[in-house]
Amino acid sequence: MSRAVAARLGLSFLDTGAMYRAMTWWMLANEVDVEDAEAVAIACGKPVIVSGTDAAGPTITVDGQDVSGPIRGPEVTGKVSAVAAVPAVRARLVELQRGCASHAERGIVAEGRDMGSVVFPDATVKVFLTASGRARAERRAAELRAKGVDEATITAMAADLARRDAADSSRETAPLTQAADAVLVDTSELTLDQVIDAITALVEEKAGLTAA
Repeated sequence: MSRAVAARLGLSFLDTGAMYRAMTWWMLANEVDVEDAEAVAIACGKPVIVSGTDAAGPTITVDGQDVSGPIRGPEVTGKVSAVAAVPAVRARLVELQRGCASHAERGIVAEGRDMGSVVFPDATVKVFLTASGRARAERRAAELRAKGVDEATITAMAADLARRDAADSSRETAPLTQAADAVLVDTSELTLDQVIDAITALVEEKAGLTAA
């Protein structure tokens, strides 16, 4: 949805979740104990993480290596919440995220769990997307089936999705929460196209932009 809105409005795009996944991938690859917050804090300044902001083909690299595939694997998925909860990690990546936005000539659509509440508190448009647990689980299952993933893995990943939501909502630093001035959009009964249309219309209204 975020990429589609950015492409339609001619804006840059930033998937901040990919940045946390990239950091987690690096920690695992370098045998840092991701359950040891102090060790993660000490190490988080080492990797060079670069996030491309082209909505047509966003990229994510670590030390020059394309990690767009590996960061979506189950090992990273299972550990990313622990890494993302470390204040030093968030401080470093928030700085990078704001840097990406500062270089976006027309503006940027930033996707992430603390965008409106922490990273971009003065954003022109803030959207808090939500959906029922059932809707989210069904969408994730359909996505995984299309990729040929077996049912046992689908069930496990659906459970992990709920676990990560709970962990991210309860962490002390920058928890998943709706900013006071964010527009709540419940997508449970909406198609992807309907969500894209609704968000695009909201941006057009508040920011005065028009679709390309």
